[in-house]
Amino acid sequence: MKKFQYLFMTLAVLCFAVPVFAQAGGAAAPVNLVPIGAGIGMAIAAGLCGLGQGRATGSACEALARNPGARAGIQLLLVLGLAFMESLTLFTLVIVFAKVK
Repeated sequence: MKKFQYLFMTLAVLCFAVPVFAQAGGAAAPVNLVPIGAGIGMAIAAGLCGLGQGRATGSACEALARNPGARAGIQLLLVLGLAFMESLTLFTLVIVFAKVK
């Protein structure tokens, strides 16, 4: 519960800091934060994809160790799952390229 409290307090502080960026006094150029957000989004997508693929591969290896006779079915589902995970990361990359231009 303490972790959620700290998380929400941090988010509240960040929400109060947003008006600071809104006041562009004088000839100051507006700050473009889209590339930074896109980079952070791609990093999160790639990191979580790597975690998911690692867990899936580990589970498949464990399943093969327990039942070597089910190799064909396990391998088919593993490759299908890895393809779906990788496609989500590639979709994120396409969105990043579309937003940043």
